[in-house]
Parts: sequence; C-alpha cells; structure tokens
Amino acid sequence: MRRVRHTVPNVLLAHAALAAYTVIALFPILLIIINSFKTRKAIFRDPLALPNPETFSLVGFETVFRQGDFFLYMQNSLIVTVASLFFILLFGAMAGFALAEYRFKGNTLMALYLAIGIMIPIRLGTISILEIMVATNLVNTLTALVLVYVAQGLPLAIFILSEFMRQVSDDLKNAGRIDGLSEYRIFFVLVLPLVRPALATVAVFNMIPIWNDLWFPLILAPGEATKTLTLGSQVFIGQFVTDWNAVLSALSMAMFPVLILYLIFSKQLIRGITSGAVK
Repeated sequence: MRRVRHTVPNVLLAHAALAAYTVIALFPILLIIINSFKTRKAIFRDPLALPNPETFSLVGFETVFRQGDFFLYMQNSLIVTVASLFFILLFGAMAGFALAEYRFKGNTLMALYLAIGIMIPIRLGTISILEIMVATNLVNTLTALVLVYVAQGLPLAIFILSEFMRQVSDDLKNAGRIDGLSEYRIFFVLVLPLVRPALATVAVFNMIPIWNDLWFPLILAPGEATKTLTLGSQVFIGQFVTDWNAVLSALSMAMFPVLILYLIFSKQLIRGITSGAVK
C-alpha cells in the first residue's frame, strides 16, 4: 500500500515534468511559425501575439518561392540527409557487429581508432577535404556532402552500436549458425532487429546536425543546383538588411520534414535511451 501511495505522486510528477518540457521545447517552433504569417512591423512590435486580420501576411512565403527554388533545396537536403543516415547506420552497424562479435589482435585499438572521430571535429580537415573533392571532381555534387557526413557520423555510430551489439545473446547467434545461417543472415535477420532502438538513437543524433549544417554545403556544394535548404535560406540574410518574413517562412517550411523524420524515430529513440535503465 505504501508503494502505491509513493508511486502515484511520482508518476504525476513525471507527467508534469514531461508536459513542461514539451511546452518549453515547442515554444520556439510555435513562435517561428506564428511570426512567419505576420507583417514585418507586427513581428517586431509584438512577436508573441497571434496574427490577426491587420497583421496577417503571406509576403514571406511569396518571397521564398519567388527568389529561390525552395523545393529543389528541400529535395537536396532530403537526399543528403536520408542517404547519409542510411550509410551511417549500415556501415556503423557492420563495424559495430565486427568489433563486438569477433575477437582478434588489436580489437581494442581498432575500436579506439574508430572512436577518435568523436573527439576530433571533422571541420579541422576542411582544406584537405576540399582538395580531395576537387581532385576527384566531386565539388558541387551531393555525393561530396554524403561522403563527408558519413565520415562525420560513423565514429559515434560505431561507438554506440558496438555496445548494443555486445548485449545481443550469444546463444541466439550460435543457434543461427547451427541452423546454417551465414554471418550476413545472422547480422541482418537476427541482430539488426534487436538493436533497432540503438539505430534510431544514432539516426536522430546525426539527423539534426546534417539537416541544419551550413559549413560543408557552403564549401563543397555552393552551386544553385546542389544548394541545401539551410544554404538556400541564407540568401534572405544580408550584412545590413535581413528579410525576416522570408527567413521565418523558410524556417517554418524547413521544420516539417525533419519533424516527420524525428517522429518516425522517436519511439525507438526513447527505447534506446532508456534501455537498461529499468530492469
């Protein structure tokens, strides 16, 4: 009886904390969306107010579609983000499985070597990366961005996934080998479904930085045909004058694809974060 009395307030407190966190997290998003439908004067006069018949305006969206190829930029961002996540998860899971499953000389050193990228920012090698892309004729291509983001995301992916791979039952994998399954079948059929929470966690941790990145698109793919959404939105930000209506409108539309991707991975993400916390 005492446990019930103590548990109910804790549950209510947890729900209240979750609701408060949700409100705080969603407030900036709602603020951007609200102001994207207002005139410039209304944005600065009362940014927290909802648009009304006097302040409502679609000039920002009109400017976005008139001055830039918004759908092309969004398409480029989606291609780069989805392709990068696919290869990060595939190669990261394969490397994590190899490190966790097979014992060989230098296993620990190899794991440390692959994890170095977590501590050393890839931007330190920007000049060398640019020289490589120029030499291979990959400048102003989406392939260059995908290659860089895969290299950027693999260290963290391998570090996280290798730990989850070690938790998969050896009896299950050995039973598969006894039944004649190849190592590839064991990996794709038996192991990967069991580490879906970890895969979703890695995907979310890499998805936001890739989608919002401005550095590498500006250096490696600044051409009009390869601009990402973040880079394309910079046309509305000047040194002396910024078109806030267009900026807020572009940001509002740019949120929805990444929010959809987040919702797809969110359930597995929560499972991945809390895995092992409660027994």
